[in-house]
Amino acid sequence: MTTTTTSSATPAQPSPKPRTASAKAARQPAPRKATTAPQKKTVKTGRTSAGRQAAPEQGAKKVKRVRDSFSMPRDEYEVLGALKQRSATLGRPGKKSELLRAGLKLLAALNDKALLAALQALPATKAKAGTPKKG
Repeated sequence: MTTTTTSSATPAQPSPKPRTASAKAARQPAPRKATTAPQKKTVKTGRTSAGRQAAPEQGAKKVKRVRDSFSMPRDEYEVLGALKQRSATLGRPGKKSELLRAGLKLLAALNDKALLAALQALPATKAKAGTPKKG
């Protein structure tokens, strides 16, 4: 058995022509129009990402959140973890920020004498290096 191979002839390429400015303009693509990505459709189910029922939003303005940073002693920070576990066993898991906000509401409800007593019950902490002194 013999096999024969045939080679396909490639067409000859035309000789390059001198380029002109009008030829360059004809080759350049038209400027692109600004396009926007398609909008994703969202379905409101009335539930938050954690699965809890969302609060009704009837005429309520969206409250702007403020981001802040602070430090605290490690043993007091660990109390936040214990409170998170405790709230989860009660059937209402809470985030650290939620626990801090709940604590602020409780402190705000105290009278002046009780607030002062709560502040004086805190252990003294050393000021962080580089923190400016007040006064």
